[in-house]
Amino acid sequence: MKIFPAIDLYDKKAVRLYKGNYAEMTVYSERPYEIAEDFRCAGAEFIHVVDLEGAKDGTTPNLEVVKEIVNKSGLFVEIGGGIRSMDTLDKYFSVGVSRAILGTAAVNDENFLRAALEKYGDKIAVGADVKDGYIAIKGWLEASEYTLDAFFNKMQSLGVKTVICTDISKDGAMRGTNLEMYRELSEKYSVDIVASGGVSSIEDVRALAKMNIYGAIIGKAYYIGKIDLKEAIREASV
Repeated sequence: MKIFPAIDLYDKKAVRLYKGNYAEMTVYSERPYEIAEDFRCAGAEFIHVVDLEGAKDGTTPNLEVVKEIVNKSGLFVEIGGGIRSMDTLDKYFSVGVSRAILGTAAVNDENFLRAALEKYGDKIAVGADVKDGYIAIKGWLEASEYTLDAFFNKMQSLGVKTVICTDISKDGAMRGTNLEMYRELSEKYSVDIVASGGVSSIEDVRALAKMNIYGAIIGKAYYIGKIDLKEAIREASV
């Protein structure tokens, strides 16, 4: 299983939200590229980046920060948050991003999703952010009409290779991840699933790895010292 330590960006800083609430934001660093370098030194090969400002308004205010993370870490960097046009995709890939994650656009604009898949193939992933059984959009601020299963069915039928699935109720809460949800999804669908939200202990990492889940995102647990990244990477590869 691949470990994706996370950097969430807001106002060019590395931050974390509590359960997706923008009013409950903690700033961890004013130089996000330094965190990326720490990840690399711990043995990470992948970084998961989210532009929280972009997620709300569809812009790319942290593009230069993303470029700096890519260039200084030299790692596989995936980016999500407000990618709703081909122009935005092109911008991110032009600065060296390895994979782009479509969230709101994957729900609301099937034509764009199809065009993105046609142009970039496996470099396109989709975010499935779950709140009360439905897919949430626009920075987790609105609920869509899709249930989790309906969305996974559609993404698989369209040829999406990778889905980053987040249980919003678990995100940043440090109470464990939704193992049962990931177990059910991995048994029902053939897409690569990345577990996100509430991965808060080495036990969570071990449990997900045993399911043969493709990847797991580690966020707050790293920043507050609950998960040692080196140990998580080692456990995930067993």
